[in-house]
Amino acid sequence: MTKYIFVTGGVTSSLGKGIISASLAKLLQARGYRVTIQKFDPYINIDPGTLNPYEHGECFVTEDGAETDLDLGHYERFLNVPTSQANNITTGRIYQNVISKERKGEYLGKTVQVVPHITDEIKRNMRILGDSGDYDIVITELGGTVGDIESLPFIEAVRQFKWEEGSTNAIVIHLTLVPYLAAAGELKTKPTQHSVKALLEYGIQPDILVCRTEHHLGPDLRKKIALFCNVNINAVVESMDASTIYDVPLLMLKEQLDKTVLAKLKLPTKNDPDMESWKDFLGRLKNPTAEVKIGLIGKYVELPDAYKSIIESFVHAGSKNECKVKVEYIHSEGIFPDNVKEKLGHLQGVLVAPGFGSRGIEGKIDAIKYVRENNVPFFGICLGMQCAVIEFGRNVLGLKDAHTTEIEENAANPVINMMEEQKKITNKGGTMRLGSYPCDIKKGTKAFSIYGKSHINERHRHRYEFNNAYLKQYEDAGMTASGINPESNLVEIVELKNHPFFVGGQFHPELKSTVANPHPLFVKFVAAAMEFAKKKTN
Repeated sequence: MTKYIFVTGGVTSSLGKGIISASLAKLLQARGYRVTIQKFDPYINIDPGTLNPYEHGECFVTEDGAETDLDLGHYERFLNVPTSQANNITTGRIYQNVISKERKGEYLGKTVQVVPHITDEIKRNMRILGDSGDYDIVITELGGTVGDIESLPFIEAVRQFKWEEGSTNAIVIHLTLVPYLAAAGELKTKPTQHSVKALLEYGIQPDILVCRTEHHLGPDLRKKIALFCNVNINAVVESMDASTIYDVPLLMLKEQLDKTVLAKLKLPTKNDPDMESWKDFLGRLKNPTAEVKIGLIGKYVELPDAYKSIIESFVHAGSKNECKVKVEYIHSEGIFPDNVKEKLGHLQGVLVAPGFGSRGIEGKIDAIKYVRENNVPFFGICLGMQCAVIEFGRNVLGLKDAHTTEIEENAANPVINMMEEQKKITNKGGTMRLGSYPCDIKKGTKAFSIYGKSHINERHRHRYEFNNAYLKQYEDAGMTASGINPESNLVEIVELKNHPFFVGGQFHPELKSTVANPHPLFVKFVAAAMEFAKKKTN
């Protein structure tokens, strides 16, 4: 029978529920349990697909094409197991399901209410992954903070779920803050007490408290929290700030969070968690033998979370290469032909990031021209790849008005265009190529040497494509289409022949990079940057 763990948050948002959930899942997985994590988000959007990255950070795309919360990226990076549509549910989706059932008459004329109809739909979604038979333990992270108006139905659903399943089949971990008051020189437990009281008002007694803190919790403080919050002292878990999120599983192992959870769920502790490869990854990450500076050129650089998966992919690739990757955020709106050398001249590699819309696109094109002409390692993702195609068309092929129809609807040379069948669709999400698609790689190309195989699958999230009408012109001039989708014949990867590393992918490789399997494109890009740095110093 599947067991359920609910992770709630109190006091303040951004305490790291996603990282705690992923770390606990990693430890349970390392003990031999089959674990998955789902995220319930209290906002009314159906999914984060139409949200501005400034609102909610990046939109993470799963294999099956679901646009989801960025926490799902952490789940995949830690567990090395793909997530799906069922792993991210929003209030919007819950209400949409209930309203469509009501319209079909499934409630037999009953008055549709938050309890029981909305809470029943939430519980049904909580059970989907458990009922599949694929998992021993399902961890459910509830977004937001206890006391938020929008998360009340979720909290009530957890109360009902726990009551229905029994206290050894469903437990609640509550994440709170124990702040340090510098003036008083002490840690304060009152915010945690208030947060637990709020949860108790809704009928939920947390089983375990994870306390975020900047200083160690002494035994007296733990005793006090346990007494006032009705939990065992061994269920008061300290979560100290860490230098990297990848330290957290080992910190939780030290705090015996996994043991406490298994005891509460009446599950055997099996063997000790096998974290050797994780420690090996951390060892290389923390003891680099080289360092490179890579520029990330995008238009949401004020909010690093907008590029979360890319940053983490650099962490994985850096560890693999035993190299510290220093990512420098550069706003594409600030790049012009007269300052591009000053902005990029000190870098050992440049990544042009994905995005939508016209803002900052000319800066990306100017940056690509500079790295192409100066043999600086370049990696373009999605729109970054499309900008490389536009730049090459303008400056090498002489198609001065080469553009994408996303920005220039009536471009004379639409080198990036929308497929005919997509043009008829009006719904924003409907025109996208979303999720996993196959790609065939040509032998003898850089892409083939990077992947080491000729058939791959990569995840997509875009609307516009390389215009095949121009393909021969591009290939004759030295830009090779080295990856092609076998079903639609669309270009997936472009590369330059006479350049140390110039690769663009129409897909998002950062979505598949994990601690256990760093993405080869990132690994080889970092290696190329190291090589470039060596040549510069010689």
